[in-house]
This record gives sequence, C-alpha cells and structure tokens, in this order.
Amino acid sequence: MPIDAVLWAIMLMAALWMRYDFSVDQLVMTLEMSRFYLVLLGVVALSWVAGWLVGLYRGRFIPGSLLETSVLILVFAGASLLVFAGHVLSGEYEGVPRSTPLVAGAFTILAALVLRSLVRRKELFGAGAAAGAEPVLVFGAGDGGRQLVGQLRRSPVSKFRPVAILDDDPAKQGLVVDGIRVRGTREHIAHFAHRLGAGTLLVAVPSLPGEELVDIRNRAEEAGLHVLVLPPIDSMMRARVAADELRSINVTDLLGRAPARLNQTQIAEYIRGKRVLVTGAGGSIGSELCRQLVRFRPGELMMLDRDESGLHAVQLSIQDQAMLDGEDTILASIRDPEAIADIFAKRRPQIVFHAAALKHMPLLEHYPVEALKTNVLGTQNLLDAAEICGVETFVNISTDKAANPCSALGTSKRVAERLTAQKAIEVRNAKFVSVRFGNVLGSRGSVLTVFEKQIKDGGPVTVTAPEVNRFFMTIPEACQLVLQAAVVGATGETMVLDMGEPVRIADVAKTLIEQSGKNLEIVYTGLRENEKMAEELFDDTESPIFGEKHEALSGVRVSPLRLPAKDELMKLSGDQVKWWLNKYAYE
Repeated sequence: MPIDAVLWAIMLMAALWMRYDFSVDQLVMTLEMSRFYLVLLGVVALSWVAGWLVGLYRGRFIPGSLLETSVLILVFAGASLLVFAGHVLSGEYEGVPRSTPLVAGAFTILAALVLRSLVRRKELFGAGAAAGAEPVLVFGAGDGGRQLVGQLRRSPVSKFRPVAILDDDPAKQGLVVDGIRVRGTREHIAHFAHRLGAGTLLVAVPSLPGEELVDIRNRAEEAGLHVLVLPPIDSMMRARVAADELRSINVTDLLGRAPARLNQTQIAEYIRGKRVLVTGAGGSIGSELCRQLVRFRPGELMMLDRDESGLHAVQLSIQDQAMLDGEDTILASIRDPEAIADIFAKRRPQIVFHAAALKHMPLLEHYPVEALKTNVLGTQNLLDAAEICGVETFVNISTDKAANPCSALGTSKRVAERLTAQKAIEVRNAKFVSVRFGNVLGSRGSVLTVFEKQIKDGGPVTVTAPEVNRFFMTIPEACQLVLQAAVVGATGETMVLDMGEPVRIADVAKTLIEQSGKNLEIVYTGLRENEKMAEELFDDTESPIFGEKHEALSGVRVSPLRLPAKDELMKLSGDQVKWWLNKYAYE
C-alpha cells in the first residue's frame, strides 16, 4: 500500500510536469497549492479502500498474475475516474488541469504492473529451473503443454528442462511458450533430440488417441528417447497439471478414449430404493457392478455367486468386512433351476444384472457342454425365474464375441442374447435387455494378467500374432455404461458399448515390458482354434443405431429364440453341442 501511494505521488507529478511542457518552475508552483494534495489524497484513499475490499492488499491474488492485473486495473482506473469527476464538478482547478487524474492513473497502472511483474522475473525467465536439469522435448502446445512447460521452467526442484516444444498443429508452429519455441511436429522428434541433446520426450496431450500415442512413442524410442506422459484428461479436470504427475505410458493410455459422460441422476433415480440382484457377483465385472450400485443406494443389494471366495472378496471391498453371514450374499449356481426359482420367489428382486458366465474361449472349445450349461441354460433359468417373480428389468451382460461368432463362447453368448430377446416378447410388462462389450482390462484371466505374470517370471512374453487386436475398456467404465444401458435400453434390444478403436495386443505387451524396465523378448505363438485376428462389435446381420439414446451406446436387434426342451439338450455330446450352438446362433 505505501509503495502504491508513492507511485501515485510520482505519477501525478509526472503528469503535471508533462502537462506544463516539462517546466520545473510551473511544477513547483503547483506543488505549493492545496489542490494538488487534495487530488493525491483522493486517488490514494480510494485505491486503498477499494483495493482492501477486493483483496488486492490482503494477499488474495498471486503477484503478477492475470487475475491480480485485472483487479489492479479496475481499482486504479476507478479511483482515477472518480477523482476526475469530482475535480471537474468542483470547478476549482488551482493549477491542476482537469486531465491530470486520468493521465496520472494510466501512468500509475503501468508502473504498478511493472513492479509486480518483477516479483515473478525468475519465473518469466526460467531462472527457477534446477541446475543440471535434464534437457527434454515436450510434445503438445495446448493447455496441458503450456502448464507443464511453465512448471518445469519455474520449479527449483524440477529434474527436467524443456528445450523445445513439438506440436502437429500448423497454427502453433513458431509459438513461444514461457520462452520455449514450438519448433516442429512429431516428424522432427529425432532431429531435435540429437540437435539439442534431449534424452526424454514428455507427451503433454492427455486426450491423445491411443494409436497416435503409440506412433509418437515408437518415433521417440527410435531416437533413443524415454517417453513420459501426463495423466488422462479426467484427472486434469480435477486439478491443474503438475510436473510430478508425469509417468510412463500405461495400458490405459493406449485406449485413447475420453471418459463417457453418464447421466448419474437418471441412473440414481432408476436404482434408488430397488431390490437389485447381481449374478456372478464374485467376478471382475459382477464385483465392480456391486461396488458401483452401492453408490446409488438400492433398497437391497443381493450378490449371487457359486464361488464363496469371490463373495468374500466383494463383500470385503464394499463393507470393509466379510462375515458372509448376512442376506446380501447368496451362494448358488445359475445352473440349478430349482435353487434359482426359490431364491427369486423369496427375495423378489426388481432389477437383475446377469454377469455370471464362462468366458475363456480356448477352454470352452474343449468343453462346449459347459458353455451350454452355464451361458445358455443358466441364462434361461434366470429368465424364467425373472418372469415368474415379476422382475422389472433384466440385464444380460454379453460379449463382442457374440458378433459373427466362430467359437463355443461366442455362439453360446449369442444364443443367450436371443433368449433374452425372446423373453422380451413373452413378458410385455418388463424390460429384458442385453449389453455387449469387448475385453476389460484387469479382469481375472485377462491378457493383462498373463503378461504381468510372464514379465514377473522373466519372460518371454507370448502373443498370438503381431497384428492381432482387441477392443478394450476399463472395468469401471464398462460397468458404468452397463448401468446406463439398463436405464435407456428398450426391451428386446442389445446395447453395444462404444469401445473406441481396437488395440494391438503386441502394443499392450510392449508397454508392460517398458513399464517393468526389463529387456524381454516377445514370442508369437500363432492364433488358437477358432480365434479371430480382430474382434467385431456388430454382427453382419445387424443394423446398429448409433448414439440415439446415449453417445457411448448403440442399439441392435437380434432375432428371438425359443429354447428347445432342456432335457434334450443335456443329452448332447460335445461335438453335437458345438453343432447346435452354431446352428441356433442364427436360426
């Protein structure tokens, strides 16, 4: 406050001196008149009072920040205008021209901003960067890149010193960010790495698609650079970019998909107060569904599984204890129609999420009868029980292998979709819907788990083929969209989740190996029996409707199927079951 008062006095005298054509005698005469001091007192008092009220003099703003600059201009300009108005309206000038308060106000604003910018001179010129910091290239000149470069140049403990920025946007070429110029695109990674002696590439584009991230990583590694990335964009939305959040590329980054926007209110209204049953509650999808359902306060959550260890784990994750002595855990097999019917009759669920299934494709190729018993007959048992006890919504969780199926897993899950569609025709006062999606990262027995085990054991890491790819989604995101599909899906419909672009399995393996810091070999073993090179989300016979009910959901209709007598099906041999599944996947 005293410094600003001195600035007002100096700038008021400077304005008068200029007004009198730099005449010192005239300036001295004016300083001997009381009107000068009255004007000075007015601008100082007004700027002090207003500055104190808005927090300018109470440490509310970062010195030299854009917000402090805006507030300072508003306060000082306001003080100048008010004193100018009072000076003019009084009609008594006494050697102080009418324009003097305005000119002095402009000078004072400029001087005050210059002084405040000096407080941040180290940041502006990067003098805060740690000595001996490693020179790095930064890819991305957007918001994330600008924040990152600023933090790296100003932090006294940062181990990185940006020497060049790269960006594929032609409009950003030549742009200077905190003293660092945008010098080129991803094509120039190797050139500037060698020219500037950089050893690391920092990717500061949190929303970068997975395939582009892989391309940039490959280019950087060819140039001998280590690659670090910023967290996903949903993390950035919760806080500003921080240099200490830089990390190696992980498998989730390869998905390259923005988080789906859910209608949380709509889901909450649909679930709250209802009796909800989840089959396969001890599995990866089922357990995550249970954890997410709890947030929406169902009237009762029933977790059904035949695996007691799975029930123990999911109850522990929700309640922080696992006594297994309550009504929320149900030990039963969906293969047992009498047990399922009894459970539904006694517990009267209103919403059912059917996540129980056998899902390992190679194993089911050897034991197709098991696929029939669980994925087909088990689903039919649940559908029949749901009809009898008046379930309001039944959600059958399917797989992308049900689209153009060529394995026992795929055909059995497509038959389950058709059975669900048939029940929608038979029961008009309830909703029966299927939800189809691809692989989920981190599920039990997933490729991620296999790779992590192989890396831990020292390799080699086995991949079926160099170009084999799959759709991937994180378990939480898949379960969130399952809940959304349950709300917006129409009865008889199969909702297909937007899985983004498929990811090469070899890229997943390579990323995990890099994260481990080991130098391991990738061995290609060849495709297994009835395994596809690339999975599909839609069958050739289907006509999907994209994004009509939700941007991340598409709807298709599968033809309904009435199941033949169960007793007859149970008599079939393994080869006969395969033939039956292949036939009734469509007929």
